[in-house]
Amino acid sequence: MEYFGPDDLEEDTCVKVAGVDVDGMLRGKLMSKEKFLSIADDGFGFCSVIFGWDMHDQTYFRELKISNKENGYRDVLAVPDLESFRRIPWENNTAQNVPFVLVDFLDPETNKSIAACPRSLLKSVMKKLYREGVFAMAGAEYEFYHFKAPDSSGPAKSLREKGIGALQPLTEGMFGYSLTRPVHNQAYYYDIYNMCRSFKCDIESWHTETGPGVFEAALEFCPITEMADRACLFKYLAKSIGIKHGITPCFMAKPREGMPGNSGHMHISLVDDKGKNVLSRTEPDKEAKWPDIEYLSDIGRHFLAGLLDGLPDIMPMVAPNVNSYKRLTENFWAPVTVSWGLEHRAASIRLLAPPTTGAGSTRFEFRVGGADANPYFVLAAIMAVGWRGVEKKLELTLPPLSKKEDVGGASDTGMRLAKSLKEANERFMRPESIAREVFGDDFVDHFGGTRQHEIKLWDEAVTDWEVRRYMETV
Repeated sequence: MEYFGPDDLEEDTCVKVAGVDVDGMLRGKLMSKEKFLSIADDGFGFCSVIFGWDMHDQTYFRELKISNKENGYRDVLAVPDLESFRRIPWENNTAQNVPFVLVDFLDPETNKSIAACPRSLLKSVMKKLYREGVFAMAGAEYEFYHFKAPDSSGPAKSLREKGIGALQPLTEGMFGYSLTRPVHNQAYYYDIYNMCRSFKCDIESWHTETGPGVFEAALEFCPITEMADRACLFKYLAKSIGIKHGITPCFMAKPREGMPGNSGHMHISLVDDKGKNVLSRTEPDKEAKWPDIEYLSDIGRHFLAGLLDGLPDIMPMVAPNVNSYKRLTENFWAPVTVSWGLEHRAASIRLLAPPTTGAGSTRFEFRVGGADANPYFVLAAIMAVGWRGVEKKLELTLPPLSKKEDVGGASDTGMRLAKSLKEANERFMRPESIAREVFGDDFVDHFGGTRQHEIKLWDEAVTDWEVRRYMETV
């Protein structure tokens, strides 16, 4: 990434800064250039309440350690990451686009990262690999719906006053990989692509997916910590560009009943300090337990075993919302069990390796996460449990899904993944959870506490479905 100094802001009057909360949302502000330069090295105070409230700014029903009434919702230290510098191509203040920098959150008393800071969590996981001379590359694929904004007031008001029916899909019907559908909204379509290049969130491919108004963006492969930044910033970009075109992009996991959901697949490969892929073998292992792993290295097999072993315990990190589990149901191209297979798109973990791809492209596609998940937490979870498998030299015991089998078939012997956020969070927070082993109690207690808040709100909600079904008849 580009590093900048004071001279690079010579023609600017302001800088936009933002950090990431546990829901993957950017929380930030615009500050004067003078203010920014004065805090660029040592950081500035940022209200910790962003770790004490939910995505709608409602404080958590249970007081959590980082931010609460007892500590007065004190400030935490926000330290700019100058390597994250880029300019916002759709916002102009002077002759140049507005500068933008991400921040990390530290405890002001210890000067250490706070447990719930998403960027810091991923960095801390990766330090374990760096010490062993191993690095990770990643790519993100986001499917997301698009709706026509009913009026200039935006979707929030329309949803409150008119309900979900007021938001009409950008295009009708099911037409994945269509070359003609994007022509209807080509100004938006090309704005997204071009702005991503200017915002350092480069798109590798961009196309329609199956579903009304659904598009998919595959972000260009890069080092894993940078990919997490790009994935987070891509959502910010898509929503900002959508506002200008009267379009509402939607990243929730399952916006429409009876339709496929929005996935957030992550591709992961491990490389050495020279960039050589360490997941692959140069020659096939004819004694491999299954043909699927003939070309997968020992470290790759241990990493895969770690993923499979830890997956049930990290589910809230990859499926963090009540709605996430509406996507993870049978018959909608979404994984529902602990499963894997070579080039198997129904499995939780799809292995891409020779002979179907080159050795240098050997990787895992993690298919459980939805587009609603926090990319830092998804990538941190993948790396933490995968590397645990390497450290413990875990062996693969679960057979791959047969090519002819879907999830739930005769060859699918893996555990059924949690069917609800409540079930997932109880496993995540239990004392013997693998999540506690790899992330520590402070993170699990905080993030699990935020999910308990989400579950409580859902338990108390009266849904439209309930009213339609029971109001007249019971």
